[in-house]
Amino acid sequence: MKTTDKILSLLKTKGAMTAQQLADSLQLTSMGARQHLQQLTRDGLVDYIDEASGRGRPRRLWQLTANSQGHFPDSHQVLTVQMLDSIDVVFGEQGLEQLISHREQQTAKQYQQALASAKTLAERLTCLVALRNREGYMAELQHHEQGYLLLENHCPICAAARRCQQFCRSELALFQHLLGPQVAVERGEHILEGARRCAYHIREITNDAM
Repeated sequence: MKTTDKILSLLKTKGAMTAQQLADSLQLTSMGARQHLQQLTRDGLVDYIDEASGRGRPRRLWQLTANSQGHFPDSHQVLTVQMLDSIDVVFGEQGLEQLISHREQQTAKQYQQALASAKTLAERLTCLVALRNREGYMAELQHHEQGYLLLENHCPICAAARRCQQFCRSELALFQHLLGPQVAVERGEHILEGARRCAYHIREITNDAM
């Protein structure tokens, strides 16, 4: 993978970073990281914001631009949107609902087979992250005191989801179905609402909370 691709991937998964942070992560010199960032800026893939930090000089944080999203896969987005438009015209809203419901059922069946041997919530989530990564979601799992945070740093069906937001509702329902009634799943961040990523807060429901 080219260094510029690694920089884009880091900014996608970690959010805004300084040139020094990028240099440390990629074992580059500070000057080398800045040279790559300058190239990415000329290409329109990154820009920066200066963040005030006390009395010293502001920190320069590098971040992805909207143009950079084309660098990450979005599964046949033009064809997908055209097909959704056609389904809407021919079969109406009910047809779209049936399509999404069928997709949810098929995905649930595939995921359930993959998660069959997972016993604990942590094992199920680890398996789910692996499945989502295979599909291009750049997913990761974080543990905290209240439970888990499932992060999806990229949405490979973003164009389709913008056209038909029932896809997002369906995926939330899919996670809840897979993890079971004793687990609470809430979406805290949403790419379609302007967030950098989708984030799902996941926790086991105790008897006291029921």
